[in-house]
Amino acid sequence: MEKARQKLIVALDYPSLEPAFEISQTLAPLVGMFKINIQLFTAAGPAALEKIRQLGPEIFLDLKFHDIPNTVTGAVASAFSLPGVRLLNIHTLGGMEMMRAAASVRDASKIPPAQRPRVIGVTILTSMDNAALKNVGIAGPASRRVVALARLAKKSGLDGVVASPQEARAIRRACGKDFLIVVPGVRPSVDGSTGRAAKRPKDDQARIATPGQAIRNGADYVVVGRPITAAPDPEAAARAILEEIASALP
Repeated sequence: MEKARQKLIVALDYPSLEPAFEISQTLAPLVGMFKINIQLFTAAGPAALEKIRQLGPEIFLDLKFHDIPNTVTGAVASAFSLPGVRLLNIHTLGGMEMMRAAASVRDASKIPPAQRPRVIGVTILTSMDNAALKNVGIAGPASRRVVALARLAKKSGLDGVVASPQEARAIRRACGKDFLIVVPGVRPSVDGSTGRAAKRPKDDQARIATPGQAIRNGADYVVVGRPITAAPDPEAAARAILEEIASALP
């Protein structure tokens, strides 16, 4: 299960450090990375990374930088100085110049190449469907826009992208085997607490798939939050997802 564990990122979407650290202590042996988003980072700052990193898993710093190139350059440089960061993300919709600025910070880093954080681009949020894109003036379908943005991210020098499991296969074909694909919007097919088929939760994710489907579609990492952290037995839920991931690995 070790290979499956390295592919599982658990999202710590909490309003404060105390509950995030508590669940992390339970799940640390079962995950490859913890994801810290803007809510937890705004509440606790770098202290969240310092404390959670002590448990072992590395950090996916999910702050989704999106600003002018000079500002993003400074933000990425600051993120590189934080403990345990393995992945950090920016918005591809910020454009090629902004993405190239972020990649240049990585390339100029004094951190040994094998240990440098990987910079990835958010394509289209998994909460958005074709109708939501139309409302903000982006022509659909979402799948086409995601692949186009992934190509642009690769051309700009990023290490990979964040995209829904539904687009992972097309991105893999378009961008090659070494391009990272990080997939949120993952919903398990089995309820870890009961062993029965999982119910589809009512939440804000629009473009989803099971962990096994995501891996078979080409995902390098799957990001799971509420199906684990809000489960009656988070450890059992995580183990069930690991089994799904393992069953899909070659």
